[in-house]
Amino acid sequence: MTGPKKSKNVRRKPRADAQRNRERILQVAKAAFSRSGADVSLDEVAKHSGVGPGTLYRHFPTRDALLEAVYRTEVERLAAAEKEFSRTMSPIKALRAWMLLFIDYIATKQIVVAALNTVVGGPSKLFESARAQIHGAIDSLVNRAIKSGDIRPDLDPFDLLRALVGVSNVSSVPDWPESARRLVDILLAGSRPTQSNATRS
Repeated sequence: MTGPKKSKNVRRKPRADAQRNRERILQVAKAAFSRSGADVSLDEVAKHSGVGPGTLYRHFPTRDALLEAVYRTEVERLAAAEKEFSRTMSPIKALRAWMLLFIDYIATKQIVVAALNTVVGGPSKLFESARAQIHGAIDSLVNRAIKSGDIRPDLDPFDLLRALVGVSNVSSVPDWPESARRLVDILLAGSRPTQSNATRS
């Protein structure tokens, strides 16, 4: 009885270490891709993650696999944030915090698009799988803000996303994230209930 229990405990630690290594690689890779583009050296990513190249390649055998994992992690982060913000913040503050996080996601997506466009089929399938999660999150946040009276009832949640994505598409402007962050408050101010909305409600 004692022997098998010890062997189970021995097997758990590598899995925990492997998970920590994976998370650290993804954090470093995101920062490196954001700073230097998708052509950053994977050996440098491994070095700054505190792991050997072999460890990185065991988790992510190709650059495309690492890029996809960074992107999927950002989508999961958005989905988790919607639940956390809704639990801990007022409706309007939760919506604002999530929109600011969405800007960070856009920046990551731009890197992935540029890098994976050369892959057969492009990144469309990857993005399609994420769309439902993102739309579900913004829809939930806006509906919550509408119910609280912070947002006008005729607002289309996806218009907020389109506006932020539109700013990011001005690729000739390197400081678009700053413009997008300012736009968040402008969009929310314009989404407040009008007098006629308040009268109808």
